[in-house]
Amino acid sequence: MTTNLDRTANRALSPGLAARLSLTPKTTLAGRLDGAWWPRSRDLAAELPTLADALEGRWGRITRVLVNPGPWPVVPHKVAVIGHVLHVGWFTEQDPDKVILLSYTTGRCDLLVIPPETEPASAARLMTAAALPGSVLTASALMSGEAATGRRTREARSSEDAWANDGGAAPAPQPHPVAHPVVGARMIPLPGHTRR
Repeated sequence: MTTNLDRTANRALSPGLAARLSLTPKTTLAGRLDGAWWPRSRDLAAELPTLADALEGRWGRITRVLVNPGPWPVVPHKVAVIGHVLHVGWFTEQDPDKVILLSYTTGRCDLLVIPPETEPASAARLMTAAALPGSVLTASALMSGEAATGRRTREARSSEDAWANDGGAAPAPQPHPVAHPVVGARMIPLPGHTRR
């Protein structure tokens, strides 16, 4: 008995995890992005089928995908998905933090690509920001802003850790001299506050 192996079948076609995706709500406000995608790996052949499947209800059948090859170790020319093949193109001039998906029925869908190794809190902020209707921020601007937020968060944590390691105590309170209330530019003693 001879067994034929279909080497074009993609391992991602088997049931697996759903695409981590956040899309802008349907509105008349047009923004630069249509949402965000947080793939689980940098393997386009494994990740694109679940993305195309998740978008089919809203964007129709995705037929082409455009990426910047920088973040992806391998950019296949074609990726098998259920019922058809995605044609994958790449351009070094394209924003490395964005993927462009093309559909015959709906047109173009631009998504922020959140790196797979991103911490969940950071990814959640990025997915929310990319899905805001009418946002004028580019994918790179969102990623730069999140990198700055991450730095500030790490600095705040290290300051809190240093404070806790130094004993975590506030400085001892200093005795306050008897104060006189100030009214306007003159000091007027109130009854009960007499000078000695």
